[in-house]
Amino acid sequence: MATLKLLVIFLVFGVGLGQNVDPFGGSRREMVPAMFIFGDSLIDNGNNNNLPSLAKANYFPYGIDFNGGPTGRFCNGYTMVDEIAEQLGLPLIPAYSGASGDQVLNGVNYASAAAGILDITGRNFVGRIPFDQQIRNFQNTLDQITNNLGADDVARQVGRSIFFVGMGSNDYLNNYLMPNYPTRNQALQDIAQIQLNQLVQPFNENVKAMLNNFNANQLPGAKFIFIDVARMFREILTNSPAYGFSVINRGCCGIGRNRGQITCLPFQTPCTNREQYVFWDAFHPTEAVNVLMGRKAFNGDLSMVYPMNIEQLANLEIESN
Repeated sequence: MATLKLLVIFLVFGVGLGQNVDPFGGSRREMVPAMFIFGDSLIDNGNNNNLPSLAKANYFPYGIDFNGGPTGRFCNGYTMVDEIAEQLGLPLIPAYSGASGDQVLNGVNYASAAAGILDITGRNFVGRIPFDQQIRNFQNTLDQITNNLGADDVARQVGRSIFFVGMGSNDYLNNYLMPNYPTRNQALQDIAQIQLNQLVQPFNENVKAMLNNFNANQLPGAKFIFIDVARMFREILTNSPAYGFSVINRGCCGIGRNRGQITCLPFQTPCTNREQYVFWDAFHPTEAVNVLMGRKAFNGDLSMVYPMNIEQLANLEIESN
């Protein structure tokens, strides 16, 4: 295992943000009314559970440290967006596959393991929910919220929410890098991972340029920010002792060299000192890393989150024209 499967797109945008009023008059201090999440396995929380898919994590020891056990999260506990939701004062955002009634009012998670921006991405895993379908699922959620709140209130509720998009690496890895190799053994996966990470920097720089255009009043009423997860992860690996991590080159759960050739299998015994591991399995970080990156995304500096962090975005008054 050479590196984590780094995301090449990690966008967050707010629409008409500002002071939030809880429509139910609750006491929880929510910075925004809701968060809607689109992505892949790094932030999937159960949408693949009932799909005919090879990309599932709804079995032990996944979720070993999560209250309630395995949910479909590809982790031992929290994902990055779980921590961000907590920082925003929101409850954990439910998976689209199981969200209903008032649950959708605080947001919905549409992320699907093996998914990509392109519809063809991840087809080797059979069932998954591509980005286009995730967006259509969001439209279904809008209909649900409209039924609950009415057309006027849904505009205020959703229009002051945060939208989180985290996907793209599967498109590069599965469509352009791995197919160039005759077999999928671990050594070749490592090569493909290295090449993927070499593509991250120029791609992310272009994403920043795109955000600058978006934020220059091209899309009035919305503000976009970029979370540089690649930089965050390099920082964690480079200064791992300072963050409390002692194992950076081995998975906590998996089979093969460095527990990184085959991902965590049902009822496999994971490591016991999980808080000291960076990697949970071959491709996904531990809860400890997810929480750390979620907090960096929430209140980190410009080197990690551009042009502002999520906390600043949530407090921003956005004028809509």
